[in-house]
Amino acid sequence: MTGLETRLRQRRDLGRALLVPYVMAGITPGWIGLVGALAGAGADAVEVGLPFSDPMVDGPTLQQASARALANGARPSRLVEELADMAASVPVVLMAYTNTVYAPGVGSFVDRAAGAGVAGVIVPDLPLEASQEYEAVTAGAGIAAILLAAPSCSDDRIGAICAHSRGFVYAVSAMRTTGERHRLADSALPTARRVKTCTDVPVLAGFGISSPGHAVAVAAVADGVVVASSLMRLLLDGGSEGAVLEAVAALRRALDGAA
Repeated sequence: MTGLETRLRQRRDLGRALLVPYVMAGITPGWIGLVGALAGAGADAVEVGLPFSDPMVDGPTLQQASARALANGARPSRLVEELADMAASVPVVLMAYTNTVYAPGVGSFVDRAAGAGVAGVIVPDLPLEASQEYEAVTAGAGIAAILLAAPSCSDDRIGAICAHSRGFVYAVSAMRTTGERHRLADSALPTARRVKTCTDVPVLAGFGISSPGHAVAVAAVADGVVVASSLMRLLLDGGSEGAVLEAVAALRRALDGAA
């Protein structure tokens, strides 16, 4: 069991709904400070996205966030190294596309992530059938290889994904790209239930979790939520890192109030 999974299990087993906010690396000059401050706002871990020119599972908001980071001169290898200078009090999970992981070599990417203290990696466009090398290398480095289970997956495939995923299982709430939504997808709660049935590994749901109400509804079925686009929209619209921290704190209060 990885350190990430141990920590999330401990918090879950105390009755806490898990909260994992997302930050696009390089989106602002102060992004590292924001990642470090999120624990104080109530985060149980932080997902850090590495910008990529063709983010296929990301909707308009995270595409814009990625484009802004790249326009600011952000480069994945340097962004990962910057994490090494941050003393985070909660685990940091990287989200990176296959090309970002495999172009320098899986071993090189994972070594750099391990050196920066990264606890887990999500590669959303890497299918289970092609993940053997990635799983082996991350396991050797003590990093959790976090896999995604989508609404379209059969029960057998969800079971296989749960058996291979480390740290947590990412339950995709809808068959669509990421993005802010006025209402939860009809598939959000049924998918979370299906994944929970297959595993005792923590299950976190994401894609379209856009408000405290969404978070509370999903966390009643899953072990917690990942919130991304609604937070990055604040920065894209000119808000401060403080506005993101306030939004995360509001999510934390709602989740704690529903416990």
